[in-house]
Parts: sequence; structure tokens; C-alpha cells
Amino acid sequence: MSASNEDPFRVEVLGPQHERTSFESGVEPLDRYFRMQAGQDARKNIAAPFVLVLPDGAIAGYYTLSATAVDIGEWPTQTIRKLPRYPLIPATLLGRLAIDRRYRGAGHGRYLLADALSRCVRSEIASFAVVVDAKDEDARRFYQRESFLPFPDQPMKIFRPMADIAELFK
Repeated sequence: MSASNEDPFRVEVLGPQHERTSFESGVEPLDRYFRMQAGQDARKNIAAPFVLVLPDGAIAGYYTLSATAVDIGEWPTQTIRKLPRYPLIPATLLGRLAIDRRYRGAGHGRYLLADALSRCVRSEIASFAVVVDAKDEDARRFYQRESFLPFPDQPMKIFRPMADIAELFK
């Protein structure tokens, strides 16, 4: 699931050089966010957007990462047993992940997810898990195929423990 140095495309921090107006995932809130809000969130340190750039310079997809915390009572019982009794547990929010519809079906979603998880596990900032609020059933199924687990009372909120992610990149 990891990206290699020989890949024909690259993941970069979103910058002013990236043309965003033609991006169209087919999910209006994700498209609107990317076109109008992602740059502002980056400048204000609200979220860190990353883009998948193809050899021709086109943006095939993007994702965002930010810090979050999850109430101890939201985690599954078997997970709580392993955690200290802090009221909030630090996590990393994979806030958005979208692929332009022109590039769907080529594995770019998994590629971006691998890049995001790799960045999370390499971070020196403590984070117990990567958390996702899936926007719809298709998104939830995508993440669950990648071993994300649901929160007990919130089936669209899913997570993957950082220890599990670290095993992927050993």
C-alpha cells in the first residue's frame, strides 16, 4: 500500500501553483471545499491539504489532514481497555479525500490513502489513530476495505489505530 520513488506522479502540499477550478469529483461539498476553502484552511493551519499531481500537471485527487481528539467514551470497549483514562484521546483526522472523476478506477484513492497514512505514521506528533467521518456508504466501504473500524454508536465515523498503520510501513 505504499508509494514508491519511481511512481509517475507525486503527492505535494497544496500550493498556489495548483490549478483547482477544473477539479470535479462528483461530490459537490468536496469539490466546493477544494476549489474555495482548501487554500484558506492551509494558510490558517486548520487543515493540511495534499494533492496527487500527474505527469501532465493535472490534479487527480486530494486529501486533508488535521489534528483532532475523540472523547474516550466514543471508542469501542476493546479499544478503551488499552487507553489511559484521559477524557480526550488525540487522533489525526483524515478530513477529506476525493478523486477527480476523470481519473477514477486507476487506484488513485488507495494511493492517496497510503500517502496520508504514511505521513501520519511518520509524524512526531502523538496520535492514537487516524479517524474518518465517511461522507456516504461508498466512502465507508472504501475505508473498511482498508481495515478501518467503526465507532460503536457512529457507523459513519471510522478509525484505524496508529499501531496498526505502523505495521503497514515496517
